[in-house]
Order: sequence, then structure tokens, then C-alpha cells
Amino acid sequence: MTPPIPLEEAQHRLLSGVTPLNMEEVATEAAAGRHLAAPLVARRTQPAADLSAMDGYAMRGDDLAGPWSVIGRSAAGRPFGGPLAPGQAVRIATGALLPADASAVLLQEEAARDGDSLTLLADGACSPRHIRRAGFDFAAGTPLLPAGTRIGAGQIALALSAGHATLPVGRLPRLAVLDSGDELARDPAACAPHQIPASNGAMLAAMAAPHAGAITRIGPVADTLEALAAALAGAEDADVLVTSGGASVGDHDLIRPALEAWGAQIAFWRVAIRPGKPLLVARRGPQWIIGLPGNPVSSYVTAVLFLLPLLRALAGAADPLPRSLHLPLAAPLPAAGTRTEFVRARLTDAGVLPASEQDSSALLSLAGSDALIRRPAGSVAARAGEMVAVHLLA
Repeated sequence: MTPPIPLEEAQHRLLSGVTPLNMEEVATEAAAGRHLAAPLVARRTQPAADLSAMDGYAMRGDDLAGPWSVIGRSAAGRPFGGPLAPGQAVRIATGALLPADASAVLLQEEAARDGDSLTLLADGACSPRHIRRAGFDFAAGTPLLPAGTRIGAGQIALALSAGHATLPVGRLPRLAVLDSGDELARDPAACAPHQIPASNGAMLAAMAAPHAGAITRIGPVADTLEALAAALAGAEDADVLVTSGGASVGDHDLIRPALEAWGAQIAFWRVAIRPGKPLLVARRGPQWIIGLPGNPVSSYVTAVLFLLPLLRALAGAADPLPRSLHLPLAAPLPAAGTRTEFVRARLTDAGVLPASEQDSSALLSLAGSDALIRRPAGSVAARAGEMVAVHLLA
């Protein structure tokens, strides 16, 4: 049996073989969570004309001393249409179009008005700095976002402001989720002492939901080659098949031979991480297959590190791997072993606090965690206050 491969090598081998799925056009307002399949370029200038940045009065740039006569009003969406002569001003609202001859704004709190007569207060000043110039945000033709950008609320607002009613995005992959094991009970309310409720499939489907299109659930499936062969037939049309359980080396770990009998080619098996060493990656034509361990925490961690990056890459993400940041430890950690370790933890005001229970079957500590501390293989013991790499889970 070949030794487990390092995490970075495994992720590189997985993602280097990914070709994003085909592009589709969707309404910009419905594009949240998708990834741009082409660069976003502005189709209009924003703002399209000079606007006031404050409530006040607009006047000519060669007429800043006053007094002025207020001859009209300019509101957002309802501009003042006439010219401005010397000695004249227009009441203007934030976001309103400046009159054609105006080039300065007097803030309303720095002005005194009596009827239509307007004068400066002693500390007041008319200034061009309260004007949002045409194109100060972007001009038509400006590249705004590169291909592969994940679309969120800010990107939707930007795209609409740039004149895009629709956006080209990568198609979301179709996912099949198969969990196997003789010990799994489909009904959690009717679980015999020798069984455990089948929870991994639901967990993985929930994790994948923001990154996948249609999700098909298969199982739980018995630990026989015949049952697995029948179950795999239900995953023929999936872009990605993820299995949970049966990927290790026990007598009942049959995922690998079942996949090989189905026509899959194993790309690699076993990764030097804890938890999650018995991870399997395979291909069957254009279809990707990821075999995750059956222990729920191992399944969760390997989904974060491999399944979700694969789904994001297929959907066109430029940076599919989980993001990490460095935070101080709120409690000490012992030295790491010979594999890269991922420690369940939660964020506190004092830093990131490791969970007291790290067994790979313990769901209570997983549900109470919002971060994974990444510990490189061979790391020495760490004291409270030391900075560690952290993957956020929410």
C-alpha cells in the first residue's frame, strides 16, 4: 500500500484536472452564489453626470460669495432644468443632478435662508468637494470584475449599476450523494442499538447546496458489491458523485472495488491528513468521484477540503480552495503528528478556542464549531496567544 500523499499535492492533483462546466446566462438578480464565466465590463458610466453628494444648494463656481436667490429645486430623479445666472442658486438633494452651470455646493447647515434669499453663515463655504463627478466610480468600458469572481450582493449591485441585466456564469454541477454502511438506519426515530442514524448524506447535501445544481440522494446502501452496483447506476448523470463510508481498508470497505467494477479510474487514494486519511478521488469519463470516510467529522472535513473546492472549480471559481486567516489561539494545543491536522474550534473574543473533544465520530463538538485550525505535520506545541491558520466554517 502506497503511503498517503500530502494535502497540498492531493488538492493540486484534484483541481489541476478540472475544466469548468459550460456557461449559461442568468438574470443578474438571480446570480448570487454563482461565478462569472467572463470578465465583467461596464456598459455605462457611473455616475453618468455630476451629482451632489450632500443636501444643500448648488451655485456657479464663479459666484461663491453670495447672496443668492433660490430659483428652484433639484431632487434625485427630478433634475432642475434651467440655467443658473450669477446670483442664483438651486436647492439640491443628495444624489441629485447638478444644474448645467453649477460647479459648487453649499451645505444646508452652512447656509441661512429667508424665503428665496440665501446667504452664507460665517463659517460656511461653497465647495466642489461635495460633488460626485461623472464617472468617479467607473466609466463605460472599464473592466470591473475578472472571470471566476464569486457573485454576492455587492457584485450584483455593481453589475446592475454597470448596465448588466443578465450575467454569464458557470453552470452549477449536478451532484449525487451516496452513503453506505450496514449500520445505517434510514429513519432516525427507529434506530436499533446496533445501528446509527444515516446523517452523512444529509450533511453533505446541505454543505454542497450553495455550490451545486440538482442534488440526488442515494442510500443508505448496504455493504455489498451488488447493492453498491445498483446504487451507482443511479448516479450516471451526475457531474460529481460523492460517497461516504466504505473508503478505508476493512473487510466491508467496498467503495473502491465497486467503483472500479463500475468503470472508474482511481486517481489517488489516502491523503496525509487527520481526520480524513482514507479519501479517494476517481474519474469515470467526465464524471468526478470523491470517496469520503464514513466517520462524520472525517466526512465533513474532507468535504471542506476536497468536495466543495471541486464543486466551486467546476462552477468556474477562480479561487476554489477554502480561504484561511491567522488568529490567536485562546488555549494551548499539543504538538501535531505526522499528518496535517484539522482541529475543530470556535471563535471567541480571546481568539480561536479548540474543542475539548476531537474524536472523528463526535458530532456535538462539530456542531458547536465554526472554525477549523490547520496544524501542519510536525508542528510543535503551541501556547495560548500564538497565531494559527484557521478555516472559517460559516
